[in-house]
Amino acid sequence: MELIIKNMVCPRCIDAVNQILNNLSIEVVDVQLGKVIIEKDLSPEKMEMLRKHLYERDFELLDDRQSQIINSIKATIIDQIHHKQQPIEKNYSVLLKEQLNYEYAHLSRLFSAVEGRTIEQYIMSQKIEKVKELLTYNEQTLSEISYDMGYSSTAHLSGQFKKVTGMSPTAFKKLHPKHRNPLDQI
Repeated sequence: MELIIKNMVCPRCIDAVNQILNNLSIEVVDVQLGKVIIEKDLSPEKMEMLRKHLYERDFELLDDRQSQIINSIKATIIDQIHHKQQPIEKNYSVLLKEQLNYEYAHLSRLFSAVEGRTIEQYIMSQKIEKVKELLTYNEQTLSEISYDMGYSSTAHLSGQFKKVTGMSPTAFKKLHPKHRNPLDQI
């Protein structure tokens, strides 16, 4: 049985959900960002207990198919941008189509209708948040960050950064403290 869980955005979230499942003695096959596969169906009572425990830790068990698809889109993008070591080798449209087994046009229409923005805008917001993180660490040049994040040039990255944040990457680096957003609120 597959469960879709909202707000699972990092490896610590996976650990937290694993802990909840273990505490409830739910047999797990696999836990990934936004998704849990369990051995067998849960009774309504057990499902309600799981829902309650997840909610207490700021997660949400999604029931309707549209919400599940939107969450899967977000989890796939977050995983690729924030947790993969290698830059994406293909377009996000191809990645999403392969991961979710839906035509990209369908995913795009659904995402835009529910979220009020395009998948591309969401990807840009996530990439800029990752750039903020990398700028905060101050371990790479802007050129290296640009390359690692898949931008065609430093100018392209700087333009998108300014469009999203209202300031240049250089101005952001000078800020104390640097303002970053939680991934589940982007």
